Amino acid sequence: MEKIFLREEYIKLGQALKAAGLVGSGVDAKMVIADGLVTVNGEVEYQRGKKLRNGDRVEYNGETILICE
Repeated sequence: MEKIFLREEYIKLGQALKAAGLVGSGVDAKMVIADGLVTVNGEVEYQRGKKLRNGDRVEYNGETILICE
Protein backbone atom coordinates (compact mmCIF):
# COMPACT_ATOMS: atom_id res chain seq x y z
CA MET A 1 0.00 0.00 0.00
CA GLU A 2 1.31 3.40 -1.02
CA LYS A 3 0.71 6.31 1.36
CA ILE A 4 0.43 9.86 0.11
CA PHE A 5 0.80 12.58 2.72
CA LEU A 6 -1.20 15.73 2.10
CA ARG A 7 0.58 19.07 1.87
CA GLU A 8 -2.70 20.92 1.37
CA GLU A 9 -6.30 20.22 2.38
CA TYR A 10 -6.72 17.72 -0.48
CA ILE A 11 -5.10 16.16 -3.56
CA LYS A 12 -6.91 15.50 -6.81
CA LEU A 13 -7.38 11.91 -7.96
CA GLY A 14 -5.30 12.26 -11.13
CA GLN A 15 -2.46 13.84 -9.16
CA ALA A 16 -2.58 11.06 -6.57
CA LEU A 17 -2.28 8.35 -9.23
CA LYS A 18 0.74 10.14 -10.69
CA ALA A 19 2.35 10.78 -7.29
CA ALA A 20 2.04 7.09 -6.40
CA GLY A 21 3.65 6.11 -9.69
CA LEU A 22 0.64 4.11 -10.84
CA VAL A 23 0.36 6.09 -14.11
CA GLY A 24 3.01 7.81 -16.16
CA SER A 25 1.20 11.04 -16.94
CA GLY A 26 -1.93 13.09 -16.47
CA VAL A 27 -3.21 11.77 -19.80
CA ASP A 28 -2.78 8.19 -18.58
CA ALA A 29 -4.61 9.08 -15.37
CA LYS A 30 -7.46 10.64 -17.34
CA MET A 31 -7.81 7.50 -19.49
CA VAL A 32 -7.88 4.93 -16.67
CA ILE A 33 -10.32 7.05 -14.65
CA ALA A 34 -12.61 7.59 -17.66
CA ASP A 35 -12.54 3.83 -18.34
CA GLY A 36 -13.89 3.17 -14.82
CA LEU A 37 -10.76 1.36 -13.64
CA VAL A 38 -10.24 3.43 -10.46
CA THR A 39 -12.20 3.21 -7.23
CA VAL A 40 -12.30 5.68 -4.35
CA ASN A 41 -13.49 4.24 -1.04
CA GLY A 42 -14.86 1.20 -2.86
CA GLU A 43 -16.85 3.04 -5.53
CA VAL A 44 -15.90 3.59 -9.17
CA GLU A 45 -14.86 7.22 -9.70
CA TYR A 46 -14.99 8.95 -13.10
CA GLN A 47 -13.85 12.45 -12.07
CA ARG A 48 -10.12 13.07 -12.49
CA GLY A 49 -10.49 16.18 -10.31
CA LYS A 50 -12.15 14.33 -7.42
CA LYS A 51 -10.76 15.84 -4.21
CA LEU A 52 -9.17 13.25 -1.94
CA ARG A 53 -8.85 13.97 1.72
CA ASN A 54 -7.34 12.29 4.79
CA GLY A 55 -8.48 8.67 5.09
CA ASP A 56 -9.57 8.21 1.46
CA ARG A 57 -8.51 4.95 -0.17
CA VAL A 58 -7.87 4.69 -3.91
CA GLU A 59 -7.53 1.38 -5.76
CA TYR A 60 -6.24 0.82 -9.28
CA ASN A 61 -4.74 -2.19 -11.02
CA GLY A 62 -4.45 -4.19 -7.78
CA GLU A 63 -2.64 -1.35 -5.97
CA THR A 64 -3.98 0.71 -3.07
CA ILE A 65 -3.21 4.33 -2.20
CA LEU A 66 -4.05 5.68 1.25
CA ILE A 67 -4.36 9.44 1.67
CA CYS A 68 -2.87 10.61 4.99
CA GLU A 69 -2.39 13.91 6.80
